[in-house]
Amino acid sequence: MSNLPAPGVYSVDPTHSTVSFIARHLVAAKVRGNFTDFSGAITIGDTFESSSVVAEVQAKSITTANEMRDSHIQSADFLDQEHFPTLNLKSTKISAKSGDKYELLADLTVRGVTKPVTFELEYLGTGPSMTPGVSVTGFEVSGEIDRRDFGVNFEGTLENGSLIVGNKIAIEIAVEAHQSA
Repeated sequence: MSNLPAPGVYSVDPTHSTVSFIARHLVAAKVRGNFTDFSGAITIGDTFESSSVVAEVQAKSITTANEMRDSHIQSADFLDQEHFPTLNLKSTKISAKSGDKYELLADLTVRGVTKPVTFELEYLGTGPSMTPGVSVTGFEVSGEIDRRDFGVNFEGTLENGSLIVGNKIAIEIAVEAHQSA
């Protein structure tokens, strides 16, 4: 097992972290997007198994480099950010797999619907930051959800029956977190 970060609470640094997703569009293209307003805390225990993660993402902060598409994703067809302004993640279990790789089980809440999701988690290491007395630690998290599990049931189709938006959504999160010395 790798060296763990020192026990304690680490705050996610949103300036050096990303919360991203990938969705299929018209079967062929991949639409990539990010959320720009999020926060999170990682509590490191004596073992990864005794550690935990919580995160909150602001639905209105979605960006896909297309304003019209962003507005549509914020609408009741998708995230319904007016009624459900946040997406939330709370870990329920972290299990060692091999080396620096772990399995993160978490309750994910989208549109007020909470479902268990399994993510792959990789611990990237810990080291000094550019700020004296502060260390940083890094993680990458990936997984996939079916948007319909969370009540995102937009069923736009083309004349031939092809879905405009795929049902599977890949989630990729890169985290830099810090703890003061």
